[in-house]
Amino acid sequence: MTTKNKILSIAISLSAAFFSAQSNATRTYNLDLKETSTPIKIQPTMYGIFFEDINFAADGGLYAELIKNRSFEFDEPFTGWKQPNTKTLSPNLDSGFLTIYSNPAKTNKNYARITVLNDKNYILENEGFRGIGLHQGEQYDFSFDLENVSGNIAAVNASLVDENGKEISSVSTLIKGKEWQKYTAVFKAPQTVEKAKLRITFTGNGIVNMDMISLFPQDTWKGRKGGLRKDLVQKLYDLQPGFLRFPGGCIVEGRTLAERYQWKKTIGNVADREYLINKWSTGFPHRLTPDYGQSFGLGFYEYFQLSEDLGAEPVPILSCGMACQFNTAELVKMEDLDPYVQDALDLIEFANGDSGTKWGRIRTEMGHPKPFNLKFIGVGNEQWGADYIERYKVFEKAIHAKYPDIKIISGSGPSPDGEFFEYGWKELKQLNAQIVDEHYYNSPEWFMQNAGRYDQYDRSGPKVFAGEYAAQSVGVVKPDNKNNWLTALSEAAFMTGLERNADVVYMTSYAPLFAHADGWQWTPDLIWFNNLKSYATPNYYVQKLFSNNKGTDVLKIEHNGKAVSGQEKLYATAVKDAKNNEIIIKMVNTDTQAKTVNIKPETLKIGKKVTKILLSAPQFSSENNFDAEPVKPKEENSEAKKGKISTEIPANSLVVLKVKTI
Repeated sequence: MTTKNKILSIAISLSAAFFSAQSNATRTYNLDLKETSTPIKIQPTMYGIFFEDINFAADGGLYAELIKNRSFEFDEPFTGWKQPNTKTLSPNLDSGFLTIYSNPAKTNKNYARITVLNDKNYILENEGFRGIGLHQGEQYDFSFDLENVSGNIAAVNASLVDENGKEISSVSTLIKGKEWQKYTAVFKAPQTVEKAKLRITFTGNGIVNMDMISLFPQDTWKGRKGGLRKDLVQKLYDLQPGFLRFPGGCIVEGRTLAERYQWKKTIGNVADREYLINKWSTGFPHRLTPDYGQSFGLGFYEYFQLSEDLGAEPVPILSCGMACQFNTAELVKMEDLDPYVQDALDLIEFANGDSGTKWGRIRTEMGHPKPFNLKFIGVGNEQWGADYIERYKVFEKAIHAKYPDIKIISGSGPSPDGEFFEYGWKELKQLNAQIVDEHYYNSPEWFMQNAGRYDQYDRSGPKVFAGEYAAQSVGVVKPDNKNNWLTALSEAAFMTGLERNADVVYMTSYAPLFAHADGWQWTPDLIWFNNLKSYATPNYYVQKLFSNNKGTDVLKIEHNGKAVSGQEKLYATAVKDAKNNEIIIKMVNTDTQAKTVNIKPETLKIGKKVTKILLSAPQFSSENNFDAEPVKPKEENSEAKKGKISTEIPANSLVVLKVKTI
């Protein structure tokens, strides 16, 4: 049976049984709660965020720029732009035309030369990222660079129009002088429109050069000009993440080494950052997206700044000289590896160096004199085999020779088992690696069955970064995967095992993070958005409940002296939060039958008030959407009696219990 059919079979059988046992007598479980014999601390980085520019996550998503291909740098420079009244095989004497000029000496090498022959008829339009989203009453900063070459063009007229071409708002900007200048104006949107377009016309005939044609909402995260989309960052902030891993993912590696992510090209003046095609533009035959590029308006400086805003540790991942092994598997020769290693050393200086250092000075000049206090760096994304180990050794030696306190994240490949996984772990253990990144995309059944995965891991070996995981409702890389309650519940069951083994598992993150409803390549994803709105998936709320309630110390919660890791479809983990004087218990019931649980705290003294947070759904196929979030936590209060906690865990649900210590 294929993986896809197996998953479908599991989902169907579970769904069919969802209500079947509701009439049966509720089972009762007595659980013992106590402190561990040896203190197990939960790292502040236990639950974090994995960001990758896939599914329009950066341009068209988190980065709030509304104009696609704003400086004509795409491989197809007209991408995103249309001239409705211009014909290809015509001198266009009744309108005008645009041509692309280029200066190879510059990183932002292209600009548009616009010849207006009839200003009453020439039109230039930009379609945005599957349209331009406008919110009623909000203001939008419009800007462009222009050189007045010849003729009598006196003004640039810009308007926002709806899908039918009806004008929504307009501004006119007078042209002054001949030299390159930056011009600005402000639109106000009188109505909400999901898929508007930008339309540009001219007053007068002549020739102008234009570049960096840009449109940003003023209402960005923290009100920063040219900043990040507010509703999306808010959802990240609400997760209370311990870290932000960036910029990926496979885009770190690139389809080829020339297309790898190079952090030095993503800092400095935004207009000078060199465009690069996105790896995922051709990543999947089922969702080819040739208009998917990287402007790097969201670059490494902005990632560090976002980490700081979120109160999260920055976790940058760098190329180790290996292109994506699922694509070309191109390798840089070992004798040519030095520039890649130097990039890692320079990045640490950029993040942590003072203004007297080369890269620390650049950070200071960008507006952040205070160091970002970088503690982690990743070498490679999910490479595997001897070529990776050989390169990792060089990076590790160089980084720790200069920065011994930096923790290096290595990788065990894209799979949670198999020959390459075993080989990677064996080699990395011998090299005393610090943190090993494991990835798992698998069926909901796999996640339920692997809640005890780390119970037997070597406590003296490298720590684990569960860096990418998500349950697949249909199959890996299947476009029909859903963010349904079955996937979220199975992830919750698995996460109890991550938390219970916090002495081994130091970092965890769901992946991917974002998906544009009209521009996605991969499913499932944690947060979905369109040009106007976003919504949190059931999987998001599972992550939030764990992250917002991670605690500081692991407690033991056992049934008949054993960890509660799926016996009779019950999973549990417990922690103490020393900062808030709380005990937090997370329990997952994947059974079709409710369970009554009695918890005896033994020597732990607890208060009377018990806060119960329930996350459940009417059926396994339940999903959230742009109109409603039916799968969302609900909270209620009860009392502990005689120092014991008793509660019901409904069928197919996640329950979080919180009680004060006394």
